[in-house]
Amino acid sequence: MTTKSAAAAARATVYGYPRQGQNRELKKAIEGYWKGRVTAEALHATAAELRQSNWRQLADAGIHEVPTGDFSYYDHVLDTTVMVGAIPERHRTVVDADATDGYFAMARGTQEVAPLEMTKWFDTNYHYLVPELGPDTVFTADSSKQVAELTEALALGLAARPVLVGPVTYLLLAKPAPGVPADFEPLTLLDRLLPVYAEVLADLRAAGADWVQLDEPALVQDRTPAELNAADRAYRDLGAITDRPKLLVASYFDRLGDALPVLAKAPVDGLALDFTEAAATNLDALAAVGGLPGKRLIAGVVNGRNIWINDLQKSLSALGTLLGLADRVDVAASCSLLHVPLDATAERDIDPQILRWLAFAQQKTAEIVTLAKGLAQGTDAIAGELAANRADLASRATSPITRDPAVRSRAQAVTEADARRSQPYAERAAAQRAHLGLPLLPTTTIGSFPQTSELRAARADLRAGRIDTPGYEERIKAEIQQVISFQEKTGIDVLVHGEPERNDMVQYFAEQLTGYLATQDGWVQSYGTRYVRPPILAGDISRPEPMTVRWTSYAQSLSDRPVKGMLTGPVTMLAWSFVRDDQPLGETARQVALALRDEVTDLEAAGTSVIQVDEPALRETLPLRAADHAAYLAWATEAFRLSTSGVRPDTQIHTHMCYAEFGDIVQAIDDLDADVISLEAARSHMQVARELAAHGYPREAGPGVYDIHSPRVPSTDEAANLLRTGLKAIPAERLWVNPDCGLKTRGWPETCASLENLVTAARTVRSELPAS
Repeated sequence: MTTKSAAAAARATVYGYPRQGQNRELKKAIEGYWKGRVTAEALHATAAELRQSNWRQLADAGIHEVPTGDFSYYDHVLDTTVMVGAIPERHRTVVDADATDGYFAMARGTQEVAPLEMTKWFDTNYHYLVPELGPDTVFTADSSKQVAELTEALALGLAARPVLVGPVTYLLLAKPAPGVPADFEPLTLLDRLLPVYAEVLADLRAAGADWVQLDEPALVQDRTPAELNAADRAYRDLGAITDRPKLLVASYFDRLGDALPVLAKAPVDGLALDFTEAAATNLDALAAVGGLPGKRLIAGVVNGRNIWINDLQKSLSALGTLLGLADRVDVAASCSLLHVPLDATAERDIDPQILRWLAFAQQKTAEIVTLAKGLAQGTDAIAGELAANRADLASRATSPITRDPAVRSRAQAVTEADARRSQPYAERAAAQRAHLGLPLLPTTTIGSFPQTSELRAARADLRAGRIDTPGYEERIKAEIQQVISFQEKTGIDVLVHGEPERNDMVQYFAEQLTGYLATQDGWVQSYGTRYVRPPILAGDISRPEPMTVRWTSYAQSLSDRPVKGMLTGPVTMLAWSFVRDDQPLGETARQVALALRDEVTDLEAAGTSVIQVDEPALRETLPLRAADHAAYLAWATEAFRLSTSGVRPDTQIHTHMCYAEFGDIVQAIDDLDADVISLEAARSHMQVARELAAHGYPREAGPGVYDIHSPRVPSTDEAANLLRTGLKAIPAERLWVNPDCGLKTRGWPETCASLENLVTAARTVRSELPAS
């Protein structure tokens, strides 16, 4: 095909779309179902309405081929587990009794059975449920969801492309099932899994699928020759099927690297590649392998993970270069639009000028359509859009909002000594033990307590003017009193104030720092029905006044036990925001760190002896390629130390991380130089404790013994057994007892019961320790 005809054929598409609905209708329906207020039929009807609304929005915007199968009640990897029949044995009874209840049992657990482990989807803040596989796993095809959703879209008269997690990525994301040797490699099951995928593809073809997309984001990571050979075999086998839909293999989040020549020569019909800044080398690499003659290329030139407007002229230039490398070039975002909010025009409190710099899912869809039109018809056809885009880009680049000379001067003056504690850990630990007087196996929580409907109502009442600020603050004080009283009664050693005044661990701080913008409706799925509103980091960062000192000091006034000050760390403040793309991340992190350093210093001056600076996103933000790790970890760990290094030796610095793979960043955890770290460990059966021990981690640690992402209450014996496992890796004088994460999403009854069992477990195991 000539370049001219390839351009004429250019069409617009997307890989996926936000699931929740304009007003988070899906969240409300699912949580209503869990509480028994919504029937299964009503839940499924709401889901169907949302899917069809999404497809109509996309088609009306000019998207030529809509995705199906990307919609999920909880998680698309869990959907894949159902599709291939890899149901854990402990969940099978529930699944057999009721498919919907069984699905949610795998996601959330029940009082009788634990859920699947949950961790981060590559380097995003989306969480997926980890498949559990073993040598005895038997795969069976269940394409009912995928076929039903395709059928719905086709019935609307739309061109539709089912989207599935690819077989190689699915196996690379999996872990050995409980009881299976830890060295078992799920990828060895590939030959057993491929016939199941072949059956699903056949079912989709019979239902009317012309194309099927198989997502293989795992191939943008460093892969071994054996893993690349597995990918080659997978697509050689699937491509050889005679009566099948056309196959599009999609990658995103980074450069494809050594996997690109493997997929380019595979007998598939097209590739989807990321061509944003994060994966800019994909263009040169594609040219180096001779392009994709005879195949379709979907070019991800619009950033699907951030909210800044696209540089349309720059993207058109890249698309023009790509025209000579494939028979057909279509335009898309770099990944699913699941990772951005739905519609920027819903934001009523953002300055209209700034709003023109932002593109959420609907605006990105329009950008994709504009680029496809420009590629197919020439720039004259989109002259107005190009002119408006240039003006908006110039407005942002020259705006005083983005630059504060005082902030930049302070950041440039930072020295290496500024990011180091005044004494080594061993000396600090002795001072802290003398100052705090804590027992062996001290108990604490991660920070937040349940955000009740009454608390949310109080915030809504304040915003609506139904109560004044003094009335709102009295409600917050009452909540803090309840939280402190409960912890003292239960016997927890280091208390927290419960964070009742905070809407979100990042947004709360963003709203008090200059340079950040908060959204009203910018909801993004984190996991299941948990949605967050990532703030937008638009300019240079500073802290006008203390953010947490007042409420922490009030809580401390209610108890003689230490109350932790609670802050969100600089890396997480970036990772869980939409960051600016006009300067290196390390520069932005240093600005945030200096603002937090001021807060830490003020907390200490107010009498706070234990200060926790959470960095749950440290691992998730780790670049997907090993070659990029060192540079990232250098600025990330420096930013944390800069936040925390200005305190006295007897002030104890904690940090917290959750739901990620920690083994490959243990040295970075060490480099943070925190006195105590708490980590997720309950679902992974204390794996992180073993990883810390193997590294020789010298400081104190609290691997979680209570999985807070499930409504089930762990028994005293369960928590005690996890604690005993932890003691095999970490000595008692350095081991803390705590939940996996904050308790914001849990209810009070289960929280009370679980923490009471946690404290009892700590006392039980403490009594088993040999006398010193």
